[in-house]
Amino acid sequence: MPIRQMKESSEQHLVIKSHLQNTMNTVQRPPKTAQNGKGPPQAHEPHNNTKQPHNQATSPPSKNRGRRRGRGGKKSDQLDVCMRPSSRPCTVAHKPVNQDSCGMEMGFPTSSKSLNFAPRPGYGQVGTKCIVKANHFFAQLPDKDLNQYDVTITPEVASRTVNRAIIAELVRLYKESDLGTRLPAYDGRKSLYTAGELPFAWKEFVVKLVDEEDGINGPKREREYKVVIKFVARANMHHLGQFLAGKRADAPQEALQILDIVLRELSSKRYCPIGRSFFSPCIRAPQRLGDGLESWCGFYQSIRPTQMGLSLNIDMASAAFIEPLPVIEFVAQLLGKDVLSRPLSDSDRVKIKKALRGVKVEVTHRGNVRRKYRVSGLTSQPTRELVFPVDDNSTMKSVVEYFQEMYSFTIQHTHLPCLQVGNQKKANYLPMEACKIVEGQRYTKRLNERQITALLKVTCQRPRDRENDILQTVQHNAYDQDPYAKEFGIKISEKLASVEARILPAPWLKYHETGKEKDCLPQVGQWNMMNKKMINGMTVSRWACINFSRSVQESVARGFCNELAQMCQVSGMEFNPEPVIPIYSARPEQVEKALKHVYHASMKTKGKELELLLAILPDNNGSLYGDLKRICETDLGLISQCCLTKHVFKISKQYLANVALKINVKMGGRNTVLLDAISCRIPLVSDIPTIIFGADVTHPENGEDSSPSIAAVVASQDWPEVTKYAGLVCAQAHRQELIQDLYKTWHDPVRGTVSGGMIRDLLISFRKATGQKPLRIIFYRDGVSEGQFYQVLLYELDAIRKACASLEPNYQPLVTFIVVQKRHHTRLFANNHRDRSSTDKSGNILPGTVVDSKICHPSEFDFYLCSHAGIQGTSRPAHYHVLWDENNFTADGIQSLTNNLCYTYARCTRSVSVVPPAYYAHLAAFRARFYLEPEMQDNNSSTGAGSGQAKGGGTKAAGESGVRPLPALKENVKRVMFYC
Repeated sequence: MPIRQMKESSEQHLVIKSHLQNTMNTVQRPPKTAQNGKGPPQAHEPHNNTKQPHNQATSPPSKNRGRRRGRGGKKSDQLDVCMRPSSRPCTVAHKPVNQDSCGMEMGFPTSSKSLNFAPRPGYGQVGTKCIVKANHFFAQLPDKDLNQYDVTITPEVASRTVNRAIIAELVRLYKESDLGTRLPAYDGRKSLYTAGELPFAWKEFVVKLVDEEDGINGPKREREYKVVIKFVARANMHHLGQFLAGKRADAPQEALQILDIVLRELSSKRYCPIGRSFFSPCIRAPQRLGDGLESWCGFYQSIRPTQMGLSLNIDMASAAFIEPLPVIEFVAQLLGKDVLSRPLSDSDRVKIKKALRGVKVEVTHRGNVRRKYRVSGLTSQPTRELVFPVDDNSTMKSVVEYFQEMYSFTIQHTHLPCLQVGNQKKANYLPMEACKIVEGQRYTKRLNERQITALLKVTCQRPRDRENDILQTVQHNAYDQDPYAKEFGIKISEKLASVEARILPAPWLKYHETGKEKDCLPQVGQWNMMNKKMINGMTVSRWACINFSRSVQESVARGFCNELAQMCQVSGMEFNPEPVIPIYSARPEQVEKALKHVYHASMKTKGKELELLLAILPDNNGSLYGDLKRICETDLGLISQCCLTKHVFKISKQYLANVALKINVKMGGRNTVLLDAISCRIPLVSDIPTIIFGADVTHPENGEDSSPSIAAVVASQDWPEVTKYAGLVCAQAHRQELIQDLYKTWHDPVRGTVSGGMIRDLLISFRKATGQKPLRIIFYRDGVSEGQFYQVLLYELDAIRKACASLEPNYQPLVTFIVVQKRHHTRLFANNHRDRSSTDKSGNILPGTVVDSKICHPSEFDFYLCSHAGIQGTSRPAHYHVLWDENNFTADGIQSLTNNLCYTYARCTRSVSVVPPAYYAHLAAFRARFYLEPEMQDNNSSTGAGSGQAKGGGTKAAGESGVRPLPALKENVKRVMFYC
């Protein structure tokens, strides 16, 4: 792969000064450097400052520019001392940014209506050009008027399936007459769409629907519904055409929604629709996952506006469904034992109740009558003990007698409990042996490890196989024969989109001068630690080990620790080969007692605290890992490294090397840095102090309706290297996506109004660590869906602004706000699967592959980047969407920066699939969920003052957020990358 130097000629940084001044500060650009692929690029010579014109053609100003604030203001002796500029020099030759420039008041919009996202500044040029295929299929726009009608069904129906059945019957009865031969598309709720107008603006229909669930040969119930259809609006197809051509910034959501619903209509009738995906046991035979679950294959489908016009995004999908078994068989699988002869324990009952609550079952004891019910609970008594009143006189009858007399059905297994169906006030009893689980119910709870492994085997497809399945799905769906697509004039291509891509060069990495290899150029997204030493190896003098695994003998544990200590030394750390106390063995259920014993025993030797705790855990350790992390990080202030039993016995060199990398960053060290960062050659990062943030919010699992969401923010602490991050976490309201604690104020009885929050704290931390205050902010925000872009940007950018302003008057660093998305369905395939030079070992596209044309947004600043080498399955590129850019990044600038950062992930010697700050934020948020003690999950009310984030200082009024704060991280923990 040819190595090319990143083009820097177009990278200019402009400082907007007050409109009262007609001069500009300019920031020095590093010059181009030659690179021939045989060695690392050489550091540049000092050079002269040059002024750049504001209206450069290569980097047009975005629509945001006129509204942004400048930086600075007159320097005052009363400024917050923590943010005063430092005299610490940077190795790059540049003129310091003048903090005397008067900042313009930023007219940041308070409403999404006045907000435009950053426009695309042009297309990237860096890298080796190639062609890839994407699972996007060109959709030809209809030339018909699309009309929306409001649908009101009386009596109101909650089920979309029943709604669809009602409208389907209405169309069958009235299509040729009252509907004027129109074939409408229906969303299952309140909206109906047609191509062309219906012959009326308002009309009422009466539809009778037979309850098919009530029986096959016997009498069936018939229900009558009144349906009112009323004209609402006509979709603006001209607006859609202009948007796709990049001439309008606002997407016509109603037109896109109509087209999406039209193309989903036929599949909604054929398959089981869930979200934007469709599943069926007919697409591929279901595979058993264990414990009464099976996987169904399906496909994802979504219409998307792109640069090539409308595109239909099709991808393969798999999901866990409850196996349509007789309930007794399901229970036997769930418990993993015979339930026909043995009584159930209390824990068995709880497990069954949790698994079956909300599940739909059908009765099997009434011949052809297959009435369906939803399970609400499980009886605490066995069936033989259950009695209920059969009349108003409270005449009691047993369930066994009732089923015998009413249905001539003899209940065989009377020792089993009954299912409860219906509501709490009027619950009906159904014997387990008289019920079967209804087919097509998705399992939404958490899968266990065995089930996840089984599901991954089904979903893990090589790129060539996935591409073939996608093409077969498109052919099978036969959109050219789809009556709804025909009615609305939509034509879908059957060919994958062919897209121009570029393969960005891997960055040079810098290691310690004492190693045999002082720098390294990764090959196909990976490298190793052979002959290299960590650039900043830390010292570990005082460490201890706790062995929680019964199968690991003390001699084995001691041998493992010795090997790990040697690996740490070889990798560049100073690591004491001997622990401060002998290896301590303990039972998992006594984790807190064991940790405190080792902590205090270690303190007695020389009176110093432990620097590192190694912990050997059983492979299946339940809550042990989470408990250990919570106690170490929020109670004792210990940095810990856990190792599973299987790795202790195996002692693989690769494993030990990876653990050594993790230990070093947890101790505050750095494993490697970008050579361009060391030599201050990263455009729009090296020129002035730049802080890179990563932020993410993790939400509780489905079914947990009270647990808080966890937000995490990390920020770089080592400019100009941008490799080392500090992180903060906080609990917030259930399923709240906006990060609440980015900036906050509260009243203190002594100090008055006090400012705080995660952004403010991390800015101060950066200042303490580097001696500089950040003058540029790059903010990578993970986990935001397209529908939340406006809301998240408005709220969180405002919080960043306020946090900066609270530190120093007129302190407003320029901000670039980038959303990182992994949960999308765009996949990129090699143009020729047989060409080994264009794929990695797994058959995936090469790391560094970037796409910013054709399948990307018509006018906004987004791109797909596959920054990692595939291991198994089909690689998923990350999607980066630049929502706000005051730093005037070019396409090459932000793409190359993002790709290069992916090589700095501390836990392995591979480039990763998501930019590390976002990755670290995800890890930190996931770690903080272990800090939620059981009582916190049951009680969401705040019980006392607290900051709501694990950072030590700061309080707020009790109950202010309604969420109990996380326990505070110890000071020595939050300074390092504890979440690694």
